[in-house]
Amino acid sequence: MCGIVGYIGPRNAAQVILDGLRRLEYRGYDSAGIAVIQDGHIAIRRDVGKLGNLSARLAESPVEGNIGIGHTRWATHGKPSERNAHPHADTTGRLVVVQNGIVENFRELRAELEAEGIEFKSDTDTEVIAHLVGLSYQGGRSLEEAVRLALRQLRGPSALVVLAHAEPDKLIAARLGNAGGVAVGFGEGEMFIASDMPAILEYTRRMVFLENGQMAVVTAAGATFSTLAGQPLQPEIHDIPWDPVSAAKGAYKHFMQKEIYEQANSLTDTIRGRVDLGSGEVYLEQVTLTPEQAQALTQMVSVACGTSYHSELVGQFMFEQLARLPVRVEYASEFRYRDPVIDDKTLLLAITQSGETVDTLAGMEEGRTKGSHLVAIVNVIGSQAARVSDSVIYMHTGPEIGVASTKAFTASVVDQYLLAVHLGTLRGTLPAARRRALLDDLARLPALVGRLLDPAGHKVYTELAHAFFHFTDFLYLGRGINYPIALEGALKLKEISYIHAEGYAAGEMKHGPIALIDEHMPVVAIAPQDRVYDKMISQIEQVKARGGIVIAVANEGDDFIATKADHVLWIPQASELLTPVLAVIPLQLLAYHIAVRRGADVDQPRNLAKSVTVE
Repeated sequence: MCGIVGYIGPRNAAQVILDGLRRLEYRGYDSAGIAVIQDGHIAIRRDVGKLGNLSARLAESPVEGNIGIGHTRWATHGKPSERNAHPHADTTGRLVVVQNGIVENFRELRAELEAEGIEFKSDTDTEVIAHLVGLSYQGGRSLEEAVRLALRQLRGPSALVVLAHAEPDKLIAARLGNAGGVAVGFGEGEMFIASDMPAILEYTRRMVFLENGQMAVVTAAGATFSTLAGQPLQPEIHDIPWDPVSAAKGAYKHFMQKEIYEQANSLTDTIRGRVDLGSGEVYLEQVTLTPEQAQALTQMVSVACGTSYHSELVGQFMFEQLARLPVRVEYASEFRYRDPVIDDKTLLLAITQSGETVDTLAGMEEGRTKGSHLVAIVNVIGSQAARVSDSVIYMHTGPEIGVASTKAFTASVVDQYLLAVHLGTLRGTLPAARRRALLDDLARLPALVGRLLDPAGHKVYTELAHAFFHFTDFLYLGRGINYPIALEGALKLKEISYIHAEGYAAGEMKHGPIALIDEHMPVVAIAPQDRVYDKMISQIEQVKARGGIVIAVANEGDDFIATKADHVLWIPQASELLTPVLAVIPLQLLAYHIAVRRGADVDQPRNLAKSVTVE
């Protein structure tokens, strides 16, 4: 995933683009670049490393003009370096391209171009696009037609923006396949392009989102849209409700910290307007399943990657208990390479914060091909996953900037809870009294999260970080519905602190992992007072018997566990199905504080990006 920004209008394009790239640096930060038409030619500035390096380069050698494009890179082809940074030019230097995606056939295209005498100046697949567009453009075609011809030769997903010296009054944006998004923003006498909305929310909330196989010709006066075959389009202009202030860190040190502490509000927002506590009804306006369709379902298949996959493992318990629907949870990256047994009686659920995760989109396409009803839980309005689904549930958490997902995880768990109650209603498996009790439990959840996030009680996390930051391995144990929380807790620690951590089903400890346990292996045990509480106590005792260090996540008032564990992270009591929302938050905070103590870059961990839009 990479960040793209384009601008045309009366402002200094370089400044608008640089400001936008700062808001997208979470999408890629191994190099960055900008191109602006200045004094009749294209001026390019690029640098390796984080955006601050490009900013310093621009301070030394400024560029100024009214039209330009910029890019932050997460490398796919070619190591991070200035020569591989975008934008990339054709042989004339009068045309430049920025791209998010991957050219799967770039080796054969590059070989063909080199055979024609083209000399490459980078190792990237993007430079292939620049040369293909350039050759067509030099042949006397319009810029739009040159881009169309180039894209017809590509395999693989790409989102790109093209700027040409000879046409200083327009930008061409295009999307091919399920590459990262392209938003075209409408201003007053100015226009914007971005791969993600936070880049341009300061200037406009009126946006069009390009679909697969679509192109936009953008001028200061507006934009025209067409298919890559040249057929005119009249896409919907979306009014985005997010405030640009919500994409800023405010008083917090890191976006991740801010997003952890936003969870009481984000959960309130994802519940708001969807629950009638009196009748026990759930209202999901964009879920289109009828009672007849819901009752005909024979299975549910959930597909996702990373944190969203862990969320779906929690949701599995909800759907099976409340809707009495058999569920299997699949890694989207593996699901797409099988011939899964799904049909028109299958409900296929996809969870993706960005709505642009390429493997998840491919899994959804597999479901569509076989006639399944597609439900997407997404955070980004107008994203690809939302647009291709039959039913959509928006998380309503606001922008999540930190690469390691926090508030989107808890929101997606709650959204599955709402969907499970809704499906239970449609399928006739939940009496009204049971529904009201479930929703009463849910209504109390944001207040419990708010209590858990009271900073007054968080001294324990800095103390634990000081005690454990130098350890190299952690084991996380959970059972039942909290086993996925062990997986998620381990993922958070390894993502942002670079400490090896493994989540394990506690009942499997004797089948291998117990061999690892000694005084150098901290064990995080998720042990609320639920139906498997006694089993978890047994696991903790086994760890202690072998000299292990135990950090327990436990319910407030559980004096017994305080005698068993070395350290306890307390959470309020909640219903069993909603306890995972509370249990994960101490693990988010523990990972955050350990990472800060180790001096890691919390918001932009190495080798990671917010949304994986290429395979």
